[in-house]
Amino acid sequence: MKPAIFLTVLGLLWAGLPATAQTPPPNRWDISKYDLSKLPAASDQKDVTFDKDILPLLKASCVRCHGAQRPRGGLRLDSLDTVLKGGHDGKMVVAGDSKKSLLVAAAACIDDRIAMPPKRHPRGVPGERSGGPNSAASGSNTNAPSGGDGKTGSPSKPLTAGEVGLLRAWVDQGAK
Repeated sequence: MKPAIFLTVLGLLWAGLPATAQTPPPNRWDISKYDLSKLPAASDQKDVTFDKDILPLLKASCVRCHGAQRPRGGLRLDSLDTVLKGGHDGKMVVAGDSKKSLLVAAAACIDDRIAMPPKRHPRGVPGERSGGPNSAASGSNTNAPSGGDGKTGSPSKPLTAGEVGLLRAWVDQGAK
């Protein structure tokens, strides 16, 4: 193949890469397999916004492992854009439907396989989590005494039922 033709073909292939790289990953979790009746009720608070209501919750409980530095599962929860983008396991928020949003189910800890923060087991006790491939759950060491970011300290605190209800309201109101 002549160099000019090779470079043209290579350029066309290269030009196609950004579009391919921007395609969101498929969702790897079937949320319908979990008992969604365990979800706390959505808050009746109106005009819930990410910056005012949700970001402070995520910063307190989630950003330690899902922030800008080495986000677990490729999931960042430190900005509206990154939350809506999702991670290696696909989109985590279905705007307008909190019952289809894995972020809500994980934050509500309705099942150990998806609970965030992950449930910790004492050392030497069997009970390894069975998360999906590339999931944030499968990448966590449930026996680690650290807070999930490699640093020694207390683990992240789970959201309360009221906070999950606020998260649900935000999603149900369009995740804005």
